[in-house]
Amino acid sequence: MFSRQFYYSFASVTAASLLAASCAAFDPETYSDSRGATLGAGTPVPAAAETPPVGSSKLDAADDPEIWVDPTNPARGVILGTDKKGGLYVYDLAGQQLQFLAGGLPNNVDLRPGFAAPAGERVLVAASDRGRGGAALYLLDPATLKLDYWGLVKLDLAEPYGLCLGRRGDAFLMIVNGTDGQVRQLRVTVGPDGQPQTVVERRFAVATQPEGCVVDDVRGRLYLGEEGRGIWRFDLGETATPGVLIAEAPSAMLQPDVEGLTLLREGPATWLIASSQDDSAFAVFRVETDEVAYRGRFSVVAANGVDAVTGTDGVAAIGGPAGAFAAGLVVMQDDIDQGAQGERQNFKLVDWAEVKKALGL
Repeated sequence: MFSRQFYYSFASVTAASLLAASCAAFDPETYSDSRGATLGAGTPVPAAAETPPVGSSKLDAADDPEIWVDPTNPARGVILGTDKKGGLYVYDLAGQQLQFLAGGLPNNVDLRPGFAAPAGERVLVAASDRGRGGAALYLLDPATLKLDYWGLVKLDLAEPYGLCLGRRGDAFLMIVNGTDGQVRQLRVTVGPDGQPQTVVERRFAVATQPEGCVVDDVRGRLYLGEEGRGIWRFDLGETATPGVLIAEAPSAMLQPDVEGLTLLREGPATWLIASSQDDSAFAVFRVETDEVAYRGRFSVVAANGVDAVTGTDGVAAIGGPAGAFAAGLVVMQDDIDQGAQGERQNFKLVDWAEVKKALGL
């Protein structure tokens, strides 16, 4: 069990030192908040495909992906991806661009299907929006795969940063955090005017800057990444309860910043995947019980004409058939899309079967 028992290794410390030396030439303000990290310290897993680079060049732009697969036809679905300098992308399950919705400064994105929207059942999509001071809500039509902007929810956060959605029974929940550590949990409904309506259920905070978060709807849990500290687990109730630090950073598992978090459900197993940004790796935990079992780390290497993933931010995953990926799909941001004109960033696609094989899951 991992609660507060964590172990450091000489290898991970050495890797962090090499990273610091190799990244000194990068300017994080003009290029990326990962400081140009290039070392993939995890077990190698091949890249399968990639999206086109986002529109913003030479900037920390691409950030967070999310995946929706049609439950009636797993060949159909979309990957969403944020360009936090200008808008939200929609790709198909092979990574080809379908749509771009310009506007705002969207940072993190998440979704939940089955939302009773004014025009019928839709997939609710939300993105934290640093430019508009809140969360931008969208509606995805599962019949057409078209995404439409719905409205903005203003928030009393210094800078809306991380975001995730969840379900508790019939309630649709939105969790948004700010760069100062503050967290808000809201319930989302349709107002009398057909626009988004929210009620704040609870407010809490972590000590330093958080970002990535993900909700386990089945078990009523929220996982929250505090970038320089580790991963917290909270109950998803309406009242604030103390969190449990389930994985610490820095450690042999995670090297700050702790960035994206995602859950992949596969039969009886629930896997938590976390971005370990400074050594370009992804930590994998089994979390369906209170016992958190760390199962290893992987890094995405160049293969199939696709370059390696470095200095990653957001990550998303889904188990089961998803397009060409029979076992499941993992999508993550890549800090440098090598060969892209203007040194742009993009998202890489990875076969979950390859991760399982590499880590012996």
